[in-house]
Amino acid sequence: KRCAQFRSILVFYPSFAVSILPLSHKRILVTRSAGQSSQFTKLLQQQGADVVEMPTLEITPPSSWQDLDDAIVRLNEFDWLILTSGNAVEYFFERLASRLQDVRGLSEIKIAVVGEKTAFILKQRGLQADFIPPAFVADSMVMNFPEPVSGKKLLFPRVETGGREVLIKEFSDQGAEVTEVAAYQSGCPVTIDSAALAALQNRQVDVITFASSKTVKYFCQLVEASLGEAWQTYLENVGIASIGPQTSKTCHSLLGRVDVEADEYTLEGLTQAVVKFADRSV
Repeated sequence: KRCAQFRSILVFYPSFAVSILPLSHKRILVTRSAGQSSQFTKLLQQQGADVVEMPTLEITPPSSWQDLDDAIVRLNEFDWLILTSGNAVEYFFERLASRLQDVRGLSEIKIAVVGEKTAFILKQRGLQADFIPPAFVADSMVMNFPEPVSGKKLLFPRVETGGREVLIKEFSDQGAEVTEVAAYQSGCPVTIDSAALAALQNRQVDVITFASSKTVKYFCQLVEASLGEAWQTYLENVGIASIGPQTSKTCHSLLGRVDVEADEYTLEGLTQAVVKFADRSV
């Protein structure tokens, strides 16, 4: 009976349904790259948030395809293909297709990916990951790799500059032959989104979300260039939400704090972290 009464309330007062969502009346700034923010924006909006997108990353092809092309030619020499991001998957397979090769060239290679999202993007390409580490960070891949890597040849398509070196160092120290090739590049946009800048200037942002260390770095660059030396004063009452330990480390370094960190290092986990922060801020 009570459920029927509640449904009646929602029919006659639809705004009531919005008001009970955990992020109602909260404005969240999303700093993911242009073209990659829609999924995260949707997750936040489903919790009632007013989302402002401020792309702080531009994903582009690498400065040269040569190393990746050379690796594609000799795919059958590798034991493992290591993919640590959706960008790595997309750019690797697009280049593979452009070289008139298909996924059958990977039939003898095992594939390891970081994160369920990366695994899902791989599956959309018709391939199943052979290994996904239990935690969605590169360090977990090293610690939980399913077989000894000594003497193994690993192909690692990755961002051209600015990526972490933990996988290369650890696998190399264990005796693996790691071939690192640039598959894409990520850089800072030239300008800041006007709606995002206005929201910051007018102190109308409740939480800023960061899904990588580079988004933190480029956010700071863009905001400082637009708001001047006193740019950090515009963030004094704004929550800082991080997707995981490495991103949090960069937040502490450049912003001086992190207010909430995701328990699970995914966009879903970051969404729940924002909800948790909003709940305790009430």
